This record gives sequence, C-alpha cells and structure tokens, in this order.
Amino acid sequence: MGDAYPRRIVCLTEEPTEVLYAIGEEHRIVGISGFTVRPPRARKEKPKVSAFTSAKIDQILDLKPDLAIGFSDIQADIARELIRAGVEVWISNHRSVDGILEYIRRLGAMVGAGEKAAALADRARANLDRIAAQAALLPKRPRVYFEEWDDPLITGIRWVGELVRIAGGDDVFPELLEEPLAKQRIVADPLEVVRRAPDIVFGSWCGKRFRPDRVASRQGWADVPAVRDGELHEIKSPIILQPGPAALFDGVEALHAHIAAWARR
Repeated sequence: MGDAYPRRIVCLTEEPTEVLYAIGEEHRIVGISGFTVRPPRARKEKPKVSAFTSAKIDQILDLKPDLAIGFSDIQADIARELIRAGVEVWISNHRSVDGILEYIRRLGAMVGAGEKAAALADRARANLDRIAAQAALLPKRPRVYFEEWDDPLITGIRWVGELVRIAGGDDVFPELLEEPLAKQRIVADPLEVVRRAPDIVFGSWCGKRFRPDRVASRQGWADVPAVRDGELHEIKSPIILQPGPAALFDGVEALHAHIAAWARR
C-alpha cells in the first residue's frame, strides 16, 4: 500500500521546510524557498525554486509536486498560478505565537506525522514557558521598539510583539501588533518612537544587516534611552521574522538574553 500523504512537497517559504526537517519528514520536500537557512543542509539538498513574492513556476511544475505550501496573502499570485496548473496548494496565514504552534501541528498531520509534530509543538511551548518564568523574575521590564524595516520605519508583527512580552519586555507600539500587513505597521513620524522612549531597540531588517549607527544618528533620537545607553541590537531575521519553530526557540531566547542583561545591569 502506497503512502497516502503528500510525497512531493514544494515549500514556498522557510517555515514548512524547517518543520518538516525537524520532524524527520524532509524526504517529502522536492523544492524550497531561496531564503531558506534552517536547517543549513536544506540549501545543499533541495533545489531553490521560489523567493517570497515570486517563484519559478515552470521549475516547480517540472518537480511534479503533489502539494505546495506557502504563507500569507502576499503569495496569492503564486498560489493562483500553481492552482491553475493543477497543483494542490496550502497557504497558511498565521500571525501569532499560538498560530505558529497550531501550524506545526497541522503541517505534521498533513504528512502523517501528527505525533512528531505535536512533540515539536510541545517542546516549543515548554521553551516559551521557561523563558516567561525567567522573565518574571527580572527586576524590571524594558520598553521595546522592534524595527522590521528602516525606510519607512516598520514595527514588528504580532508574533514578534508576543515574543517580546514573553521575553520580558513591553512593545511600545502595541496598537500596531494586530495589523497583518507591513504597510499597516508603518511609523509615519520617526519622532513618535522618540516620544515613546524605548529602553531597547531591536532591529531585524528583513534580511539586510541592521545598522545601529544609522539608528543612533537619526534626527532627534539622541535622547532615546536605547540610543543613549547603547541598547541597539540586531536579531537575525531568519530566527524572528519567520512564523515557524526558529522564532519560538532561537528568536525568543535572543530577545530574552538582551532584555535580561538590560534588566540586571
């Protein structure tokens, strides 16, 4: 009897690749996103057939996938082309920590590895609980500005703000966390960041290197506590801006390390 689950999966974003490798189902993957960095061996083993807003449709079709997995309405055009070509497509649209945990479980169930995926989700939840317990013991909580892009200024998406809170900080733009699209999280007036006086600035500029010197030199920012105290830190985008396991392990741990160091100084 053959395998009843998808056997030739194209991952249009990073998080399904990471999950499938983590639960031992990487043999099902036949193509990945060019942005994939986790696990490192995926880049060596699998052909890269997509970016985030574009994909090599002909190359994907040559791989004869029985499932393509992507993320968000931003990939709607790619999904439409693949669907028209007869490919089954799953586009997830999760934007929260709980959504990431549910995504891991759902993806595992889709490939017949529900128990392994549930175990991964349980480990992630336990890690979040561990970090939250450590954060609760800190003597103070910093005000945090998370910058996802620098021109224009774009603040963090919902799961990032939730991870900041778990790690022991408070996002200075809580009203923007629920906005799913980057254009809805633009901080039109950079001086609004100044007015909100963050103690820590985290930068994760969607794949390009964060430049603390550029942040510090912005007009009017010299008196921002984070700038004054040198609390300008990069969080690498692969471990925080992808709604997958990395954010729930390496991402939140990186946030907490900086927050704990600030709180204890």
